[in-house]
Amino acid sequence: MGSGIAEVCARSGVDVTVVEADDAGVERAQAAIARSLERAIRAGKLDAAESEAAAERLAYTTALADLAGADAAIEAVIEDEDLKRDVFKQLDATVPDAQFLASNTSSVPIMKLGAETSHPGRVIGLHFFNPVPVLPLVEVVRSIMTSEETLEKATSFAEETLGKTTIHSQDRAGFVVNALLIPYLLSSIRMFESGFASKEDIDEGMMKGCAHPMGPLQLSDLIGLDTLLAVSQSLYEEFRDPASVAPALLNRMVEAGLLGRKSGRGFYDYTS
Repeated sequence: MGSGIAEVCARSGVDVTVVEADDAGVERAQAAIARSLERAIRAGKLDAAESEAAAERLAYTTALADLAGADAAIEAVIEDEDLKRDVFKQLDATVPDAQFLASNTSSVPIMKLGAETSHPGRVIGLHFFNPVPVLPLVEVVRSIMTSEETLEKATSFAEETLGKTTIHSQDRAGFVVNALLIPYLLSSIRMFESGFASKEDIDEGMMKGCAHPMGPLQLSDLIGLDTLLAVSQSLYEEFRDPASVAPALLNRMVEAGLLGRKSGRGFYDYTS
């Protein structure tokens, strides 16, 4: 997600500093963006010169201090509330003059992140969707402390600079899309777990019967089963809705490291 957001910003003419946890992360991000830019060229969405210009707008580092002087920051670390809160505490000190600090979280309430800063009014949610260069939507999430100025600047950045379509949500776990999507995905896992239907038939049914571009188990693999589990836990903590309780199978798969596409195996095998 972070690589996709960085790429979209660079393709929109924004100079971007990508901060990764380590050198291996930097290499993965560079490789992911290079592959994505090459796909865009093959699809006719970019020419070689535009791709090269976007790549030149990207700088990579492992030091958060290198963000000093940035106009804005978008956090896209893993869906771990404690880690995100720590990142916002550091961002608050590193970029005190930034116009806004945004989180790409899909489930953590924005107010919890803003509470880690000295200026919660400039903290907002900008939730992109995967793959970021392809999907047009961004959820804009305003906490009870987010200022009107921050809302206007962040929305303008998403719409006018990045060319995205925005929808607005209250600051509740899951926001709009995941509050509806996650219970549906969990229901599909329960159906498969119970032996009610095969994974292939579940996915085929939703694609051919409801015109979904991807079946729910395929989509779970794309999202990442660890991310799906984290979001389901946030939803249950917020609403106590039984539909948000993770099936035992999902817990076991995450414990086994079967996380979906990113690990090479989830409900389906991607190693080939």
